Amino acid sequence: MEPVYDTPRHDALDRLADDTMSPGRVGLQALAGIPDIHPGDDLAAILIECLRRQDMTLRDGDILVIAHKVISKAEGQVVALADVTPSAEAEELARQVNKDPRKVEAILRESTRVVRAVKRPEQEEGTLIAEHRLGFICANAAVDESNVGAEETIILLPQDPDASARALCERLESAFGVNLGIVVTDTFGRPWRMGLVNVAIGLARVPARIDMVGERDAFGRVLSVTMPALADELAAASGLVMGKSDKTPVVLFSGIDWQPCVSSANDLIRPQQEDLFR
Repeated sequence: MEPVYDTPRHDALDRLADDTMSPGRVGLQALAGIPDIHPGDDLAAILIECLRRQDMTLRDGDILVIAHKVISKAEGQVVALADVTPSAEAEELARQVNKDPRKVEAILRESTRVVRAVKRPEQEEGTLIAEHRLGFICANAAVDESNVGAEETIILLPQDPDASARALCERLESAFGVNLGIVVTDTFGRPWRMGLVNVAIGLARVPARIDMVGERDAFGRVLSVTMPALADELAAASGLVMGKSDKTPVVLFSGIDWQPCVSSANDLIRPQQEDLFR
């Protein structure tokens, strides 16, 4: 696909839209001008204002990919470490991996289990891999300190990222009179691969996966297991224009071939009976 980056919506993306987004072309644009978000802020109203101020008119089939941190902040999922009292379990685990025991306590509260706790000699701080209460397996149960906006403060995932996505989608659809999709993301590492990518942790209307089983490939062979993770593909692509220091936590996608459905990011979690590495 040939992406279009960082061009005004009324220019390049409008020309693509006028051509009905020809096959093989996708538009993606970061939404600039989003202010720092604080607990209690009306995030939907802020996004609507930013879109209108930049003359970015939403159209049927557009998808907004949103970094969870702006949602978490608006929903008050921000914790001052001074308010956290570590348990004995957190203290012991913190000694093993040389982490702040208050942060370890927050990780344990967000987790159903700790999968791995490792500290190599060359590491100043070790690694905790945990299963988050929502089912995601990731470092630190997604408890993070980056882009929080205050020292000695951590940010958690939304209580229900799917519900957050649906609420935002309904408000934006009502404001612009169009049918939209929402993908909420976080940044995860991946087994056996270096580096980080954005993945989907919350969905509204966007399919988690596209079932292509029974269809044929370019050479006529019947597909038996092919099931692209559309939501994760969109999340990963958003990272191209969603910089850590750019304050651009929302990316607008146009030209995606998708059909609205009732969906959940939990549909991307592999069932335990299929997990060969548990």
